[in-house]
Amino acid sequence: MGAATVWWNTGAAALILGLALAAAWDLREREVPDGLWQALGVLGLAGGAVVLSYAGPFPVVVWIVVGALALEHMFQWDANSDGPLARWADVLELVFYALVTAFVGVSVLRWGVGGSGVPAVAVALLVTIIVARVLFEAGVLYGGADAKALIIAGVLVPLFPTPWLTLPAHAQSFATFVPFAVNLLMDAALLSVVIPIAVAVRNARRHEFDVRTGFTTYTIPVAELPQRYVWVRDPARPTTPEEEEAIETSEQDRAWRVKVADELRARGIDRVRVGPQLPFIVLMLGGALGALLLGNWIIDLLALL
Repeated sequence: MGAATVWWNTGAAALILGLALAAAWDLREREVPDGLWQALGVLGLAGGAVVLSYAGPFPVVVWIVVGALALEHMFQWDANSDGPLARWADVLELVFYALVTAFVGVSVLRWGVGGSGVPAVAVALLVTIIVARVLFEAGVLYGGADAKALIIAGVLVPLFPTPWLTLPAHAQSFATFVPFAVNLLMDAALLSVVIPIAVAVRNARRHEFDVRTGFTTYTIPVAELPQRYVWVRDPARPTTPEEEEAIETSEQDRAWRVKVADELRARGIDRVRVGPQLPFIVLMLGGALGALLLGNWIIDLLALL
């Protein structure tokens, strides 16, 4: 087994451990400390540089340049600044994106991919960073922790061409060149179908299932609302969807649920219909395990047809 294979398997183990810790933090506190992403990012960047050093100095330089773009998302370098840095932070970041992308693109045209040229893992990482940023800006990845987790997945495991279990030939070739983080994300999205099924089973067991709401909401006592991470759906809540979207910390979330519970009790309501607040990082953990075992589940299924 080569050094590269050993490292990327080690990176995969570190990723699973990191996502498990992040999921536990997110479930309990609705926040993931940046220190976790920073430690994992530095580990992945250093380990990748050591492995690529056997191919020569240029692959290491490319890896570090792209890795620096990944790690800048993990450090609040523009925080606590009211000067020009804070005002121009978005522009500086856009320039950084453009320079790194141009550097990699020109290098690929000049020296190619692989060997002593641009490492394929650096290209995969750059694609991962761009995908994560686009999805975050589009609101598909709702929380900053989700986007950071996806980028860190790209640092620790840029490519995973040989999943641990046997794949159909077409699915195997797909895994060879598609960034691991893309497979992870698609598997996590597919795994999300488990949530409405679980909600429906809960409602059926309590004889509360109906077609209109049975897959998306369930009821709990109002008294439990301050202790449960859920969205209130019925009766009408005293806040707007915009106020819900503005919630960023666990303290704000708890304060919102206390406010809702007090208002509902004042109206004489003792049960409330809610929707689950399951952090996407939990699904990303499942998607990472699935991608390591079987690559991209959607492509696997298509390959069997």
